[in-house]
Amino acid sequence: MKPFFASGQTESAENLWEQFVREMSEFLQDTEMWKDVSFLVLRIVLICVISRLALAVLNRIIDHATNEKKSRRLKLRTRRVQTLGRLLKNTASYLINFITILLVLGEFNIQIAPLLAGAGVIGLAIGFGAQSLVKDVITGFFIIFEDQFAVGDEIQTGSFKGSVELIGLRSTRIRSWTGEVHIIPNGSINQVTNFSVNPQLAVVDITVSSDYTIEEMMSLMRQVLLQINDLNLTAAPEVLGVQTLAPSQMTIRITAKCRPNTVGEVTRLVNTEVKKALEAKQASVID
Repeated sequence: MKPFFASGQTESAENLWEQFVREMSEFLQDTEMWKDVSFLVLRIVLICVISRLALAVLNRIIDHATNEKKSRRLKLRTRRVQTLGRLLKNTASYLINFITILLVLGEFNIQIAPLLAGAGVIGLAIGFGAQSLVKDVITGFFIIFEDQFAVGDEIQTGSFKGSVELIGLRSTRIRSWTGEVHIIPNGSINQVTNFSVNPQLAVVDITVSSDYTIEEMMSLMRQVLLQINDLNLTAAPEVLGVQTLAPSQMTIRITAKCRPNTVGEVTRLVNTEVKKALEAKQASVID
């Protein structure tokens, strides 16, 4: 024979279970609730879809406005326009996503005004506590707006020299020709030398023996330089003339306009070709 209290507990547990099942059944059969949930989910889905469509349209407009052909027609630098395009796309993405989150929170009856007020107070506190960050952002904006340099440009700022890989509102990333990547806060960029605005000039000094006449050497060098065909050259190299004189030798200067960051390659190429021509001439004289 079972104790009385054990039987009472069993009946109580069964009653609780039946009550739970009954409440769940009523909850699942509540058509008004399901209609409200369906409309809520539908509104959230519509908000997400419309936000994605709006972002796609904005990106399409930005791509059209920063089109390479259009920028050339308006005489704007292509790389500057591309940099502005990426910045505008990021800004549009942050803005659309922020608005989407606010609208979704509003669907759950969450008050947005206190959130915005709190965000404003937090932003003000961060602004006072992170003045260097604000300085970096403002400087980054003016770097892009004033077209001081763009992605792909060869620049030097302070002791850092290399190709610009990324321009952000907070920092700039530069890769040197030896492979190092320098990340520089925009606020610390005070002076910039941009080597990509105009073609660079490679200056090559060739020292030859005074046994040959000046006209003979210059004529030989001009013939060699006219035969050089390299993509880094923007114009045919020129022989300027005699730079220095000595009792047994003379130095002839050659200049070559070349693409940014290719001065070393062009200099080595000109030295190699002229050296080959001088060796060939010397061998023909000996023969």
